Amino acid sequence: MSRPVIVVVGAGPGVSGSVSRRFASEGYDVGLLGVDEEQLVQLAGELEALGATVGHTVVDVTDAEATTAAIRRMGEHTGRIDVLHFNPSAFREEDPLHLTVAHLLQDVALGVGALLTAVQAARPFMSSGARVTVTGSMAADKPWHKAASLGVQKAGVRNLVHSLDATLEPDGIRAVSVTVRGTLSREGAFTPDRVADAIWAAARQDEHAWQTEVPYSG
Repeated sequence: MSRPVIVVVGAGPGVSGSVSRRFASEGYDVGLLGVDEEQLVQLAGELEALGATVGHTVVDVTDAEATTAAIRRMGEHTGRIDVLHFNPSAFREEDPLHLTVAHLLQDVALGVGALLTAVQAARPFMSSGARVTVTGSMAADKPWHKAASLGVQKAGVRNLVHSLDATLEPDGIRAVSVTVRGTLSREGAFTPDRVADAIWAAARQDEHAWQTEVPYSG
């Protein structure tokens, strides 16, 4: 049998990089979608050193056509997608009196809408036992008013995960968001590696007691 495959949407040096390494260390091959070629090449080298076969594509995931094509190429090449991990969000320091509708919709297109694109593109390559995982945030419940669009994105993507799980569950595919209830740091309980461990654990939940939102409080 071929090795399992994870596709990481919004790949970079933070949590998404740690998620990629965590799954690679468990025997997964990895597909990376991101906007920074240099970061993707560096991350791919780290994953290959862990024994993974890695493919990467530079793409703006708000471009639905390009993102769909990239994920389909990965799925056609590997023949399977076992985990789709969604990480991107937009941080825009604008409070509700300065945030424009255009900027809000632009940010939601990245932090929420791109998940729809990714799941729809990956679905033909996902079979029973496959998982969709999402990096969530306490901003969904306790938004910082000076970056108002981030809270909207995180609340929206969490809500969408509930609907995705209900839609995919009859086919044995489950979706989960991991709500990080703390600030990412280089040390302590909220390092990207610790969050990646929580995402790994959430993806491996007992299906009979499945939760579509898993809080991570360190």
